[in-house]
Amino acid sequence: MTQEIEQLLVTADMCLREVMERIDLAGLGIALQVDAEKRFIRTITDGDLRRAILDGLSLDSANVEKLASPTGGASITAQQATPREEQLEIMLQAQVRHLPLLRTDGTVAELASSDTLVPLVPMQAVIMAGGFGTRLRPLTDDTPKPMLPVGGKPLMERTIEGLERAGITRINVTTHYLPEKITRYFGSGSRYGVELNYVAEDQPLGTAGAIRLMDEVDEPLLVMNGDILTNVDYRSLLKFHQEHEAALTVAVRQYDVQVPYGVVEAKAGLVQGLKEKPQFNFLVNAGIYLLEPKVRKHIPFRKRYDMTDLIDALLENNETVVGYPIMEYWMDIGRHDDFQKAEQDISNRKWAA
Repeated sequence: MTQEIEQLLVTADMCLREVMERIDLAGLGIALQVDAEKRFIRTITDGDLRRAILDGLSLDSANVEKLASPTGGASITAQQATPREEQLEIMLQAQVRHLPLLRTDGTVAELASSDTLVPLVPMQAVIMAGGFGTRLRPLTDDTPKPMLPVGGKPLMERTIEGLERAGITRINVTTHYLPEKITRYFGSGSRYGVELNYVAEDQPLGTAGAIRLMDEVDEPLLVMNGDILTNVDYRSLLKFHQEHEAALTVAVRQYDVQVPYGVVEAKAGLVQGLKEKPQFNFLVNAGIYLLEPKVRKHIPFRKRYDMTDLIDALLENNETVVGYPIMEYWMDIGRHDDFQKAEQDISNRKWAA
């Protein structure tokens, strides 16, 4: 069994956070559950874990056994000797990205993938790069926050490279603070294999306002804050967005808060119980959004307008807004501690391009 396949293997007793870390490390969006003899049992996808998060399962206390299959059926597999053309046909018919190829003893020999045949992701990206980066001063006194070097290269360069790897080659960049530092460095974007279009904000327009300054589009817009370091799977995000027929999808991150005291549960002065240092789980905004073109009409022209305002407007108009849990590496570099943590993560290979 190859080392690459070994990295994908999980067992029933593993907690979901460990499974998530293995999926993130391999970067394939999938893990393979096996028994004690390493015989294949089922696939576990990033989508399975995202559904578990939305259902309220704890990544630390819930294990693989508690992870329900979305269909309740057996995972799609094929024998190791299956011809490549037949492998692709199986994946297309089953609408899956990966196909475990099994030996006669039931162990996994290879993992076939259809990703190389998937066309370019049909969406444009928008990087919000106009902020002042006030909380990162003095680092941002003469440098826009997206241009701060993280692991030896500007943060925004890592973002552009990640988009290009996903097949997203048309990228809009909104600018306001020290825009020349950005435009001079990246130029047309050709050396990164992308086409950059700069959208200048004469005054700060919030996290959504600059979208209205862009030309009309007829495909989804991936909008992301310029201070994020992430390995999010954009293909999976688009699939999730389309499956839910959403007008807007907001990426969310599970955030745990542990109360450092025993919490007393009481009613009318009578103690009902006590929980020792309980932990609460929340889903927080990760600063990444996927918008349908029709959403732009809700954004006022040349007025400050934030994504929270847009989401409220969509909900008031009974549009579908969904949350997409991010399990991959994600870091919001908004403070000095975050900046230092990102540097350490890259150095320690916790974040991999």
